[in-house]
Amino acid sequence: DLKVTGIDFLKSQNSRLHHTDAYNIKNLVVRRGQAFQLQMSLSRELKPSDKLSLRFGIGKSPMKTRGTLMSLSAKQEQDVSGWQISIVKNSGTQCLLSVTSSPKAMVGKYTLNVKTGTNIYKSENNAVYLLFNPWCEADAVFLDDEAKRKEYVLNDTGYIYVGSAYNIYGRPWNFGQFEEFILDACMYLLDKSNLKMINLGDPVLVSRAMSALVNANDDSGVVMGNWSGNYSSGTSPMDWVGSVSILQKYYNTKKPVCFGQCWVFSGVLTTVMRCLGIPCRCVSNFNSAHDTEENLRIDVYLNASGEKLNGISLDSIWNFHVWNDVWMKRKDLPAGFDGWQAIDSTPQEQSQGIFQCGPCPLKAIREGDVYLPFDGKFVYAEVNADEVYWLVKKVNGVDKYTRISTDTKDIGVNISTKAVGQDKREDITAEYKFPEGSKEEREAMQKACSFIHPSGIVPRARFATTLPGNDEQPKPETVSKTGLKLEITNKGALYPGSPLEMAITVKTSTPGSWTINLASSCQLQLYTGKVKATIGCVKKTVKLEGKSETQVPLKIAADEYMKTLASVEDEVLIHVTAIAEVQGTDDRLTNEMTMNFEYPPITLQMPETAKLNKEFSCAFIFQNKLKVPLNNCKLLVEGLGIFKMTEFDEGDVEPGRIIKSEVICTPTRLGQKKMVAKLTSTQIKAISAEKAITIIE
Repeated sequence: DLKVTGIDFLKSQNSRLHHTDAYNIKNLVVRRGQAFQLQMSLSRELKPSDKLSLRFGIGKSPMKTRGTLMSLSAKQEQDVSGWQISIVKNSGTQCLLSVTSSPKAMVGKYTLNVKTGTNIYKSENNAVYLLFNPWCEADAVFLDDEAKRKEYVLNDTGYIYVGSAYNIYGRPWNFGQFEEFILDACMYLLDKSNLKMINLGDPVLVSRAMSALVNANDDSGVVMGNWSGNYSSGTSPMDWVGSVSILQKYYNTKKPVCFGQCWVFSGVLTTVMRCLGIPCRCVSNFNSAHDTEENLRIDVYLNASGEKLNGISLDSIWNFHVWNDVWMKRKDLPAGFDGWQAIDSTPQEQSQGIFQCGPCPLKAIREGDVYLPFDGKFVYAEVNADEVYWLVKKVNGVDKYTRISTDTKDIGVNISTKAVGQDKREDITAEYKFPEGSKEEREAMQKACSFIHPSGIVPRARFATTLPGNDEQPKPETVSKTGLKLEITNKGALYPGSPLEMAITVKTSTPGSWTINLASSCQLQLYTGKVKATIGCVKKTVKLEGKSETQVPLKIAADEYMKTLASVEDEVLIHVTAIAEVQGTDDRLTNEMTMNFEYPPITLQMPETAKLNKEFSCAFIFQNKLKVPLNNCKLLVEGLGIFKMTEFDEGDVEPGRIIKSEVICTPTRLGQKKMVAKLTSTQIKAISAEKAITIIE
């Protein structure tokens, strides 16, 4: 009888050819639709009359009839499943085989048994991981550009863009899709997804399932969202520097990890997609509309002082919102919708009864084809809704709503992702929408509206009783008599602990003398648009003649806002709103601006290159250049392939004091690696820095 005495999975050769050599796992990891080789050791030479078959099974009880068991014999041309096997070389007791899986094969963990006659050989470590293959033309996730495959599949570090629309910065994030247990965590998620086995090869259904599983809602998925400002029972969303510790902890405990906000969900989803072989990028949308009623309209309510009123509307505008794009063909849709598809794992609105979103083709969003699956209307509104400003005044004890203005251009600006092969931001707004005001944009908007049925412009405040006399009928936008304009600027960088110096410029441009009532407020708000505190207001009546302008200063002392900074566990932004009304005319105008605080930097000191398995030291240096002490400082550092996540408690750091922490590193992988550092304190939540090092032999 012929017996198999051993199998060599030829791991180093196969994984190099399959671009899987970075996975930190003992088993063989290969990509579908591409040949890999196995070396069999046999009890004697293989003869033409011998029966030898390889059996690859997936799932709990693999069966041929279900397509979950592939039985491959070297004599057959091709298995019905599209898998193939051939003998490359047969000499003595060694037999070299080549196996090619189907480019549509189910993705997951396969076990391999070899049958010779009545004998079945099962090797230890016999699990082979099969992934999506962006290098294979017949795979639905094929991406025909090596630089993009390197970025969107193989890059394990990157940036997530945050801040405000006109003050954007990149937050370094370690995706770490090749680190220990990450691939197993993704396999666990595939098992948990309730997808039919047959659908595990479909990137559309797999990415949709993962958008649901990365949040903990509905299915005890990976990350528990929390926007409450209280994170004492877990880790603050601000404290993560990457996905690795989150997914490792989840895989270890099988319980949701606390806590995340949108950039955490997006970072983890990028890790999962890239790990499984689906090209993926993090996408940040600035001034992102959260339209709860699918009517493409977000109402903003202001009081007479220009303060934004929380809680009147269920809709909101987030300073930024981060989701993902995945690359694939859409064979389930009419032609023309292949390429990037938006998916989102932040639990905002339910889709088919659970918190999941996408994949929705960017082309469908751009062209207004929002009837296509999945969740086109919601994503379309995030980047295209209109903003309607209402002034709420008490008249005889009743709230009266007056429409001040409508802004059609402010939602969905500077949509950003990391550029391919470079550490800089790429603006991809044009992939999501036509230029504002262009003929194509108007046509796309009309098409989208035909599927969405927006209501007329009436205040839909939860508590608004539309009484007669409320200005509720849509008026044609009147031509301004005065050419009124408002601009909000800051005089210099805004540092915590220093006075905030800003100004509002009021301009008129038509002949005549105008008296203008100006009301402006400065508030601290979260990135979700939720106001935490009003820290200053200014009310002034200004007189202008003809074409002229005047500047009204808005200055806020440090002690007006530092208490709020210390009491909030999230990073806050400075939001200034101004309302101008010209006496004796219908001219009213509002403008708003969101600004970020600026922080002193963290400096990383280390060599530019280091040798594999040889120690070197990396120092993290921070000087508190602010005028206030920073309490409870924590420094979090991580270097993938170099050292695990490390935390230093630095206590209170007085103004001027320098802190320095050192890590001794031993690199275990070649190539360019990145160190990421983040400093958090009671007053400031988000100083981060990163630096690259090249590891050589």
